[in-house]
Amino acid sequence: MELYGAKVLVTGATGGIGQALAVELTARGGEVVLTGRRTGLLEPLAERLGGRAIPADLADRDAIEELLNTAGEIDVLVANAALPATGLLADYSLGEIDRALEVNLRAPIVMAKLAGERMAARGRGHLVFISSLSGKTASGQASLYNATKFGMRGFALALREDMRPHNVGVSTVFPGFIRDAGMFADSGATLPRGVGTRSPQDVARATARAVEHNLAEVDVASLGLRLAALIGGTAPSLAAAVQRRMGGDKVTGQLAAGQRYKR
Repeated sequence: MELYGAKVLVTGATGGIGQALAVELTARGGEVVLTGRRTGLLEPLAERLGGRAIPADLADRDAIEELLNTAGEIDVLVANAALPATGLLADYSLGEIDRALEVNLRAPIVMAKLAGERMAARGRGHLVFISSLSGKTASGQASLYNATKFGMRGFALALREDMRPHNVGVSTVFPGFIRDAGMFADSGATLPRGVGTRSPQDVARATARAVEHNLAEVDVASLGLRLAALIGGTAPSLAAAVQRRMGGDKVTGQLAAGQRYKR
């Protein structure tokens, strides 16, 4: 699908990756509609890009339908908003579990249903889900986050087949560790030597490419991490052992500690 002239709704637009997405999609000729909770960041960003700002909290079930009604007919949905949800499950309250499931999984599904119905009726459109390599391979101290990202992957792959007859594309983007902005960067966690990172702009460019070429999945990570995700999908016990040997639990523990306030 061509992004030039397309109306694109980006959720989680006030985060670092969300901002990179908004800039890239605008640069490719898209008309962006940006949503997020932090109006102090959202509105100036939309004004700078010549887009539109619609504040919304995706943990509020009533807000999702209201958001899509306010946005109007959109050509591309980029479901980027997410909560970290790392850490031991025992450390989460039931309310925190519900919130992670609402934002990371239910909200993208509901938005895809509502926006996808309208796209199917018009016979054109594209749905993009910004996931994580955590949707392809599991890690210790990330059971809740893995659950939401594994669920998103299965949902998107099945939905892609369902939407194919209606000329509506469905893509999932899987970032690895992203420097400069986003959950990993905000946490202050450090990686073992040799584990590479990618930039928010890399994620944004991959997202645009997924839309323009109707790609089912795109990984945005170093070769080593992509191979680890592949092993994790075919030999999970081996992948877990490798992660332990490389200090993966330590990294995930740092992520959880640095992101606790976002629950």
